[in-house]
Amino acid sequence: MAEQYGVPVILHTDHCAKKLLPWVDGLIAASERYYEAHGEPLFSSHMIDLSEEPLEENLAICKDYLTRMSKIGLLLEMELGITGGEEDGVNNEDVPEEDLYSKPEEIYEVYETLHPVSNMYTIAAAFGNVHGVYSPGNVRLEPDILDRAQDYITEKLGDAAPEDKKPVKFVFHGGSGSSTEDIQRSIGFGVIKMNIDTDTQWSYWEGIKNFEAKYHDYLQTQIGNPEGPDKPNKKYYDPRECMRAAEVQTVDRLGQAFADLKCQNILGLGMMDEAENVLGPRRGGLPV
Repeated sequence: MAEQYGVPVILHTDHCAKKLLPWVDGLIAASERYYEAHGEPLFSSHMIDLSEEPLEENLAICKDYLTRMSKIGLLLEMELGITGGEEDGVNNEDVPEEDLYSKPEEIYEVYETLHPVSNMYTIAAAFGNVHGVYSPGNVRLEPDILDRAQDYITEKLGDAAPEDKKPVKFVFHGGSGSSTEDIQRSIGFGVIKMNIDTDTQWSYWEGIKNFEAKYHDYLQTQIGNPEGPDKPNKKYYDPRECMRAAEVQTVDRLGQAFADLKCQNILGLGMMDEAENVLGPRRGGLPV
């Protein structure tokens, strides 16, 4: 995809809990074999989520993985604290509130453990963020926690601190439903990646929902619609049509995310010409 479209493509795996480490071991091994032949890994990064384990165990395991992964240019994303809400069968809706907020001392402990190995890591710290979208007032997001952690670590490092006073690269889990203000403040405090799974799930469904509403009378029978009792409806109930509508809606949602994250037109590539080496929508496709 990167070669075809002329843009960077990042291939990342998310939320690998302790019981699933053998799975990510296999992916890393495949990247190691590929690296030997081509000088680059198959994947860009892997996230290891040991937030349910004791901090000492979390750090020890992450250090071992970073030692292995950094040799072939793989980035490690680790999780510190707990992201609230529910995702992929993991339910953290009832965890104590204090577990939703990482402490600067804990983040510094991660830095002390991992940074001597490599700077190829990011921290998914907890600052009140949750998986899913909830009613206003039910989620108390505090991006200032990230800022306080950067200040704390900078003070600890003294003259060795980076000029921008942001020694840590953060990940914003559970970004769906967050305000643009909170997103952009988080970027200012060192966030370089944000997850919006819930909002993209909704955008995909909304595309299908809108398609059904627009063509409802053409989707009730195989034959017969407002244009006549003998008119066929195949081009309306073809699953590819509603899936295309879902994809278009998701493209729009991602465009909003790119704007919120201030990552439009920053690669120095200029505006892209329309791609000519792709098939595009099949002929006869319905307008969405």
